[in-house]
Amino acid sequence: MSSKVEVSDGKAAEYVTVVIGGQLFGLPISRVQDVFMPERVTRVPLSSAEIAGVLNLRGRIVTVIDMRARLGLSKADDVKPPMAVGVDLRGESYGLLIDHIGEVLRLPDDGREENPVNLDPRMAKFAGGVHRLEGQLMVILDVERVLELAPKAALAA
Repeated sequence: MSSKVEVSDGKAAEYVTVVIGGQLFGLPISRVQDVFMPERVTRVPLSSAEIAGVLNLRGRIVTVIDMRARLGLSKADDVKPPMAVGVDLRGESYGLLIDHIGEVLRLPDDGREENPVNLDPRMAKFAGGVHRLEGQLMVILDVERVLELAPKAALAA
């Protein structure tokens, strides 16, 4: 992974790039604990479709979130094994299932924009802004919003 943009003056942020359903996303590097290939994911009975299950990662129990389901996208057509990005929130470990891991980009803070009004609503509710890159738009994932998982009982009420 390499740094794509060098910023000499002004503040910059680093993002781990991932692809989900053909869309480029950026995760703030400060939120990323590790990147791994999930093995032996155990399904959790009665959990929502967004929760792929749990796994043991180096002695930690990790809740695996299916990001395609979380974003309201269909399952991947190919049989390529998914990757996962490990993040922590309030002492809990999560693995975000993604299609492809990219590289680390260092982008200037002043290049970050608010969500465009025409951004797909499924993505907009998890986005903390965007960066316009050459030929594509990188949606910045807000990890806290992504991990706001409502219990099924609360959804039924």
